Amino acid sequence: MNRYIDKKDTLKEGAGQLLFDTAAEGLMLVNGEGEILIVNQQLEDMFGYERNELIGEKIEALVPQRIRKQHVGHRDAYHANPHKRSMGKGMDLLAVKKDGEEFPVEISLNYMRNEEGDLVVMALVTDISDRKRAEIALQDLNASLEEKVEERTQELKESQNLYRIIARNFPNGTINVFDENLEYVFVEGQELFRHGLTSDHLMGTSYLDRLPEDAREMIEPKLRAVFHGENTSFQVDSKTESYQLNAVGLPDSHGKITQVLVVEQNITEQKKAQEDIKNALHKERELNELKSRFVSMASHEFRTPLSTVLTSSTLVRRYIENEQLDKTPKHLDRIQGSVHNLTSILNDFLSLDKLEEGRIEARFAEVDLSHLMREVIEEMENHQKPGQYVSASIDEVTLTTDEHIIRNVTINLLSNAIKYSPENSEIKLDLKREGDHISLSVKDQGIGIPKEEQEHLFSRFFRATNATNIQGTGLGLHIVKRYVDLLSGELTFESKEHSGTRFTITLPIRDL
Repeated sequence: MNRYIDKKDTLKEGAGQLLFDTAAEGLMLVNGEGEILIVNQQLEDMFGYERNELIGEKIEALVPQRIRKQHVGHRDAYHANPHKRSMGKGMDLLAVKKDGEEFPVEISLNYMRNEEGDLVVMALVTDISDRKRAEIALQDLNASLEEKVEERTQELKESQNLYRIIARNFPNGTINVFDENLEYVFVEGQELFRHGLTSDHLMGTSYLDRLPEDAREMIEPKLRAVFHGENTSFQVDSKTESYQLNAVGLPDSHGKITQVLVVEQNITEQKKAQEDIKNALHKERELNELKSRFVSMASHEFRTPLSTVLTSSTLVRRYIENEQLDKTPKHLDRIQGSVHNLTSILNDFLSLDKLEEGRIEARFAEVDLSHLMREVIEEMENHQKPGQYVSASIDEVTLTTDEHIIRNVTINLLSNAIKYSPENSEIKLDLKREGDHISLSVKDQGIGIPKEEQEHLFSRFFRATNATNIQGTGLGLHIVKRYVDLLSGELTFESKEHSGTRFTITLPIRDL
């Protein structure tokens, strides 16, 4: 039992818990026995539990009672063959809150193994109650509209009087009957009132005369074809509104089609709703993709430093107990380096979160860029590999800009140059004033970026194929690009695989 508590406490320490608590969705870690190791605040709020009520409990505590046995089988099967997966799309997955209320969820799973090789599963839980309600409401609305159209069409056939009453109240459209000259024989509907018209104004007039010329050229042949038995349905769009037209022939007592029934409905709001749903689904797919990439990246990037911290802290304790203090500095340095890596990852996520929400604004003031660059170069000396050095060519430049943003951008570019360059290599930093702007460039002798992948360089979570074995989140350059945009600057690069990369920032010289 003590061994289990140690592992759980280790997972909950430091940066890992901060990342969990700042995630937008519910997150938890579960061990191979299905016991909950750690949850974030969002998951607590989602299920109505306090954290200490969930830690150590089986995951089935969050599953409705009637399907818990079935869930145990699913869990065991997953643990036997762990893999990244999403659950809930196209399915009805249910979870249960502390008060017994059931609600629909989608779940994304990923896994890792700790130093002892034990399985740890990461679950990302999304409450999709609002989406389910919206889907049901939309289905009900469509079913209701279809039912109304069907009922009213049948009534029109049964009774001319009922036909008129129903047509007059036809929502968002008109019901029309045209003769062979496409003149109004009958017209009613709420759309008439919206345009300030009555059926009396239109009876005996030409339908085509009401249409713009381009719409007339498209609609007339379609309606005339109905007199030859070709019923039709089509959509007409203007600059501001959209209409759906359904046209069928009305035969006389001899079976000859002498009139056309046209149901015209204003679908502007419906099209807008469909477009909104389409955009929402696109954003949701994009969000789910980002969630999956985040879980995959986080489980990879956090596993190594956390394992290093755990191993080194265990050895430090053993050396202290055996009074072998001369062996502790090396492991303390490893712990410090691992914490630095975790802090960098968290800073990337926090910066991205603030940028995405528009919570970062440039604060312009006069900055001695020359002095700032020398400070940053000195600060980065402790992070350089053996034999690496930064050669600088710095003009004396004072610029109205945001000092904090410039510092972060420069540190990020130098960090990348150090990370992707070999030992005993030169990194060049140039700061120059050129007319009405300044340019700041950082050039390394690193691995370079494959040409076919360069178009994705500033995308979130992008890692080049030749950099997958080098630690990183794939967020740094995306954040740098967003920062440079805040300063109304331009970020460009030149890169060749195996020959290094040069990043150049161009900033305008402005007055306060």
